[in-house]
Amino acid sequence: MVESKSTSGGTSIVGLLGVVFVTLKLCGVIDWSWWWVLAPFWGGIALVLLILVVGAIVFTLMVIYENVSDRKRWWHDANCDD
Repeated sequence: MVESKSTSGGTSIVGLLGVVFVTLKLCGVIDWSWWWVLAPFWGGIALVLLILVVGAIVFTLMVIYENVSDRKRWWHDANCDD
């Protein structure tokens, strides 16, 4: 039995797009800000960080809401005459 191992190397579409944008900017074809020209390189990381921050905020708000509702329940149970 013959095993074939192939490795895939090269540039992704996003990386290629970034190289094209930089080339167009340096040749004067586009007059974009460097932030937008370099966006294919840092955009994915920024998106992941944004999702993590939003998730952390939602998680924190859920924990705060749970603690507040537990305190209200405790207060109600402590002051209720059965």
